[in-house]
Amino acid sequence: MPPRDPRLIVEGYPFPTLRYADQPYVVRTEDGAWLCTVTTGPGHEGEPGQHVRSMRSTDLGRTWSEPVPLESPNGPESAYSVLLKTPGGRIYCFYNYNARNLREVRACNPPFKDGLCRRVDTLGDYVFRYTDDGGRTWSRERYVVPVRDFACDRQNLYGGEVRFFWNVGRPFIHKGEVYCPLIKLRDMGFGQSEGALLHSPDLLTVSDPAKAAWHTWPEGDVGLRTPPGGGTVAEEQSVAPLSDGSFHCIYRTRDGHPACAYSRDGGRTWSVPAYAAFADGRRIKTPRAACFAWRCANGKFLLWFHHNGGRSWDWRNPAWLAGGVEADGPEGRVIRWSQPEIVLYDDDPFVRISYPDLIEDGGRYFITETQKNLGRVHEVSRELVEGLWGQFESAGRVAGEELVSFADEAGLTGERPMPPLPAFCVRDSSRPDFGALSLRHGFSIEFMADFAAASPGQGILDSRLPGGQGLCVRTAEQGRVEVLLNDGQTEARWTSDVGVLEAGRRRHVVVTVDGGPRVITLVVDGRLGDGGAERAFGWGRFSPWFVSANGSPQARLATGLQGRLLLLRLYGRALRTSEAVGNFKAACR
Repeated sequence: MPPRDPRLIVEGYPFPTLRYADQPYVVRTEDGAWLCTVTTGPGHEGEPGQHVRSMRSTDLGRTWSEPVPLESPNGPESAYSVLLKTPGGRIYCFYNYNARNLREVRACNPPFKDGLCRRVDTLGDYVFRYTDDGGRTWSRERYVVPVRDFACDRQNLYGGEVRFFWNVGRPFIHKGEVYCPLIKLRDMGFGQSEGALLHSPDLLTVSDPAKAAWHTWPEGDVGLRTPPGGGTVAEEQSVAPLSDGSFHCIYRTRDGHPACAYSRDGGRTWSVPAYAAFADGRRIKTPRAACFAWRCANGKFLLWFHHNGGRSWDWRNPAWLAGGVEADGPEGRVIRWSQPEIVLYDDDPFVRISYPDLIEDGGRYFITETQKNLGRVHEVSRELVEGLWGQFESAGRVAGEELVSFADEAGLTGERPMPPLPAFCVRDSSRPDFGALSLRHGFSIEFMADFAAASPGQGILDSRLPGGQGLCVRTAEQGRVEVLLNDGQTEARWTSDVGVLEAGRRRHVVVTVDGGPRVITLVVDGRLGDGGAERAFGWGRFSPWFVSANGSPQARLATGLQGRLLLLRLYGRALRTSEAVGNFKAACR
């Protein structure tokens, strides 16, 4: 059997849900159990029967207790719960509740042909219940959070009498006061949205939660929107406090990039939103999908996103993580984001993975996620997580795992032995039909070269047989690096971003062919390709039935290269992005 890949979502442990499942969010209770709330129902998202319920786990998410509904599945819709654990042990659950039991609302945006929308789960009251026994029971009373109108509320078809909203962002406590994000919609067409931050200075201290005071930030009539010149969608705000008391907020758009802003006064005012960027200055790419930043126990951050510039709800697979560390900015602390890693994937690229939560327990990291019909919990490799943060430190190279390693300051040329590369797919003799077995193996190629010219067709490594079977790495048009794989019947190729090669410049490149998600990536001088301005994707897929890239036992090096090939290494596994960054730093010392 192939080795288990913990990034494959079917390897996770499922939550007990109905047909629809959304936002499986978790907190640790005072007795060490996990308490999860989830939005679930017998139909599709937004259909009748949708409700919030909770469950407990005492074995790190492997098994769960009998679910406890916070609202009746036979009553008005409840949805999109988020949890807040307080220092005293009480746990609050905030969620949408269709208090007036509206069955349809007017909508001005397609695809509502008759002008009516019968989805009624993102309207009504924003409410909460609480538990003092770790989720075994919940308060009898449901409490309403008063939310101040913005211009977008008053401009809807009801003049604000009916308001449209939801939330996916974690509530948090800062200086003993409670903050909870909220997304405001102008109408049920989901065509215009903006973010708000609800603030209670005394929820943790009042004896009666109904008497808690609430503010709706930011001040004024407009919430957190896209950067100047951006689109009308700015939603699913994820807010986290920084060490100097500032708040960082990141949120999805349909502009191909997430937006971010900082508040230095507890959410009352915010910096002008900008598109979020990696530490190297390149804009982060993600489609219209949840983009969450979590503050970890060590004061560092993790960012969930999808590393492609799609502009729709699609292309949420695979999911990626970046690591964040604080740094000084002109107005206060800011977050610098690392190059990302694939954290979860499904074999079907159309499956959408989203609405995650992060749980830390005993120094271990776990992530929940959902594909809208099933939620699961996954343990994430500590090595992967800490490697993301380690990119900002002095990183050493991967040593002792090379299949071959060649180096020559005068330049590598001629033929060298080509080791066998791992197979990706073989026949499964244990199956009655002798079908395919995915081995989920991978390999990486590392090279460093001085390029006297950036013209196409310069060979780096070529092990192809006369019929084309084998592996080739070479330069391509527009200053790209190209990798080509051929198993004799299937060919895959992918290129780096435009302009990574320049005449007179040395370049360090790591090509990784990852047989888990079946993705090809290129890291050039420590920067993972993202597609640049020319394309939405900086990484490419290859066929699930691709067998192997093995060709000739001899590889031709630097064929037609205008320059010098200084270093070439092959690894019999897929290097992580962080390892490729470390190898670059080590090579350029």
